[in-house]
Amino acid sequence: MAIGIGRRQFISALGSAVTWPLSVRAQQPVLPVVGFLSILSSSYIASRMPSFRQGLKEAGYIEGQNVAIEYRLAEGHYDRLPDLAADLVGRQVAAIVTAGIDPTKVAEAATATLPIVFLSDVDPVNAGIVTSLNRPGGNVTGVSLLGSALEAKRLGLLNEIVSGTAPIGVLLDPGFPDANLELRELQDAASAIKRQITVERVSNGPEIDAAYATVARQGAGALLIAQNAFFGNVIDQLAALAARYKLPTMYPQREFAEAGGFVSYGADFADGYRQAGLYVAKILKGIKPADLPILQPTKFELVINLKTAKTLGVTIPDRLLATADEVIE
Repeated sequence: MAIGIGRRQFISALGSAVTWPLSVRAQQPVLPVVGFLSILSSSYIASRMPSFRQGLKEAGYIEGQNVAIEYRLAEGHYDRLPDLAADLVGRQVAAIVTAGIDPTKVAEAATATLPIVFLSDVDPVNAGIVTSLNRPGGNVTGVSLLGSALEAKRLGLLNEIVSGTAPIGVLLDPGFPDANLELRELQDAASAIKRQITVERVSNGPEIDAAYATVARQGAGALLIAQNAFFGNVIDQLAALAARYKLPTMYPQREFAEAGGFVSYGADFADGYRQAGLYVAKILKGIKPADLPILQPTKFELVINLKTAKTLGVTIPDRLLATADEVIE
């Protein structure tokens, strides 16, 4: 599924192209094509593409001028990924960008030669994507956004904002490769702050609905949404349920807070996409993925939705308001 150009504009552009003189068309250079493979929604990817294009631009590549991008988005349907990946491989694109652990593994299975640049919140070494961070080897490199390694920090921040003895609920996707790591981190952090957590394992919309009802029934004082690409496809559902049950909720990315969520803490994903654009540009210039070490984030964002906090009747500590990267009012 392509995003960006509409059907009418595409047909109009095509009609104009075929009327050019043959001599002019013969002079048109063949642009290198970058394939973009993701399980995420087209709306989410569209929101990230300006950052990716910025990375390309910083290295001298502008979409439509000296590089083309083709999108293969599974929109949450994992079973579509193999065919989408095979299509990109069949087209012999110059590089494949993968957003998420599952598209990365599918792309790896589809080609051992075409360069792959991944964006993932999973530990790429533990997931078996690369052999090491400094020397990834093979045809794969990318940006590791360290999402699952931040759960203890998120729980600590949530405990500071919503203090007390009421348990904190946790929504966790058991299918996430780092789910066990997340759970261990959260359990250790909960023990350190002497706060009980109740974990609900969810992997689809109806399970999320049921989990919120369970957490509320158990008297949770707050809720933490663990890192996972799946949750990025249901941002509006999560925000609506948190509002319905009046649960102050900690999220892993700023998009959740921007959509009405209470507070978020995580790596700067926009900068991660920019870095991926820079890496793709390096590959287009001839550098091999094996020679590009895995990048890790250096910027982390605390975003507070003060409007939502007021609706929930929660007072944000002054220290956090002063240090937040963004306060939404």
